[in-house]
Amino acid sequence: MKPRLTVYIRHGCHLCEDLLQQLQVLQGCHEFEYFAVDVDADPVITQQYAALIPVVVLGDRHICHYFLDQAALLQALADAC
Repeated sequence: MKPRLTVYIRHGCHLCEDLLQQLQVLQGCHEFEYFAVDVDADPVITQQYAALIPVVVLGDRHICHYFLDQAALLQALADAC
């Protein structure tokens, strides 16, 4: 089973768009899935992540925010296998 990332985003956020594009590129070389969650869709999520978006999470592990930390992501994916 592939690791599944949650990416907290806000629509219209250029950092979010950039990070999602980078994840798509990485999927060509690494096995993982991701799904995007709009932080504005839920007040609890808004309170938790709105100041940090985009945020990449694997399970309950916060991997990175604002920009993709590729080294941290690859380490988290290796740890998940």
